[in-house]
Amino acid sequence: MTLIAAVLVGLIALLHVYIMVLEMFLWTTPRAMKAFGTTPELAAQTRVMAGNQGLYNGFLAAGLIWGLITGSAAIQLFFLACVAVAGLYGAATANRRILFIQTMPATLAILTVLVAR
Repeated sequence: MTLIAAVLVGLIALLHVYIMVLEMFLWTTPRAMKAFGTTPELAAQTRVMAGNQGLYNGFLAAGLIWGLITGSAAIQLFFLACVAVAGLYGAATANRRILFIQTMPATLAILTVLVAR
């Protein structure tokens, strides 16, 4: 694996750790409400749901980190594909920005990991 591929996978893992923290622990803070475009009322009503969503983002990060630790391109590709698909769904249903924040970086990382094989 090349350093560039590992860095891209690592950055996407860190992004998902950050999203996990926002959703699980900081959902009702101004930072999270700004990031997700929610109001204090909506954030309070959806706190439990966001925590559950954050847990899934944590699993994506954990899978990517596992792939980096083991050096397994197959594990990395699986979790990058999960990130890309989740991003496509999020862009289609929630906010098109997700396409640029999640799907495009994951796709670039997938291509980089494939080339590095």
